[in-house]
Amino acid sequence: MNINCYNENETMKKTVTDSIIKDFSAPGKSKHIHFIGIGGISMSGLAEIAMSFWHKVSGSDLRPSNITQKLERKGALVYHGHSEENINNPDMVVYTAAVKEDNPELRKALVENIPVIDRATMLGLLMKKYPYSVAVSGTHGKTTTTSMIAMIMLESGLDPTIHIGGELAYIGGTTRIGSSGYFVTEADEYCESFLKLFPHIGVIMNIEFDHPDYYKNLEHIKNSFLKFARNVQEKGHVVACADNENLFSILPLIPANIVNYGINNMSNENKADAYTWSAKNIEHDESAGCTSYILSNKGQDIDIIKLNVPGIHNVYNSLAAISACRLLGCDIKDIKDALLKFRAPHRRFELKGIMNNIKIVDDYAHHPSEIKATLRAARHNSRSRIWCIFQPHTYSRTKALLEDFASAFADADIVILADIYAARETDNNEINSEILAEKINAHGKKAIYMAGFDDIAHYVENNARPGDMIITMGAGDIYKVGEILLKNSPPATAV
Repeated sequence: MNINCYNENETMKKTVTDSIIKDFSAPGKSKHIHFIGIGGISMSGLAEIAMSFWHKVSGSDLRPSNITQKLERKGALVYHGHSEENINNPDMVVYTAAVKEDNPELRKALVENIPVIDRATMLGLLMKKYPYSVAVSGTHGKTTTTSMIAMIMLESGLDPTIHIGGELAYIGGTTRIGSSGYFVTEADEYCESFLKLFPHIGVIMNIEFDHPDYYKNLEHIKNSFLKFARNVQEKGHVVACADNENLFSILPLIPANIVNYGINNMSNENKADAYTWSAKNIEHDESAGCTSYILSNKGQDIDIIKLNVPGIHNVYNSLAAISACRLLGCDIKDIKDALLKFRAPHRRFELKGIMNNIKIVDDYAHHPSEIKATLRAARHNSRSRIWCIFQPHTYSRTKALLEDFASAFADADIVILADIYAARETDNNEINSEILAEKINAHGKKAIYMAGFDDIAHYVENNARPGDMIITMGAGDIYKVGEILLKNSPPATAV
């Protein structure tokens, strides 16, 4: 049985006691921690943070990588391949969602009664060491907003420890070790893993139905976010977007102090006076690809905020970051300077290069709302044709949200669909990209299904025109199409 959702069996649960967790969290007590799947983005970051507290770290992954080599340089013992011989009396074993119960290292740890915990529990343990922790949640925008908060904290001199689910060039990767009591991380709602976090500030950006392989319906996921909000420390705060109706509906049920934010426009004038932080007079600079707005606090104009990232969704992301960072005492000037410097993380509307005056952009969007937001930002940034080369992510999501996907491409001129990226799932022949293409075409857009990445690249090369924008989109490996295009035609501008 795959333990994707960290549903530990009874044996696993018995191996972790309150006393072990308390002992691990105690200052000055060094432990040996073994990470199964240490080469993953999140696991490698947790290993690095654990080493900063003088814990001995070992781990295993299927093959060496730049990530595992970096950990080895920092002092971690990394094994290539999984074997029970890799378990050498650790005090604790941490596993990822990709690990199955027949993993030899996991089996040996259970047999030897070694405490076994999942990645999310490990993150929660490490967060206990930081009195001022910020956890950023939401169906969309977590990585970008966490990165914005990190940038502001750095600009403000708070010296935070940072743990992000994407690569941020400013910190040279996904993790930064600070020397203060400040910590910022993403809080992933998949399988309710964020319920193992107890932050000082909990940010909730939006709530929409997603992850249908776990959540039964919208009410199920709303209830999970409510439980996350109730995990916020007694003297802490919940930062919440008042413009998201699903989130707005649960705000009265949250016992913590609430700081809200939203966009002051004609459609929600009744909420404008109630916003703690809001944006108005939003302007998009098409030539520069950026956005600016007037920042208001409880209806009073404070300053002009300029962003070097496009789109209304990034206005919301920046408001969430400002709300959280003001609670931490960050000055408005430092906030302005940090947001002006901010560049999107890897795979978030990332300009990969230019070929024949055609922009190649890559984006991680894989939910209908994310697709709409990204394409809307692209439309603000371009008056030429927009190509969207989309790779659906998981069969369950594509099937459950099929109608929403079908109407999500309104701002694209040309849509090409690759095969569904299975990720953790297997194909049961109920849904495929050809079905999605038919649905998109029924909504008045021209969608083409093409299976092979080389075929897609060839079609683009033969049909794209100077001035067009090509966006590869999805949470899988669709970015490789852009790499093929740029390899076949060296970019005129290096990025």
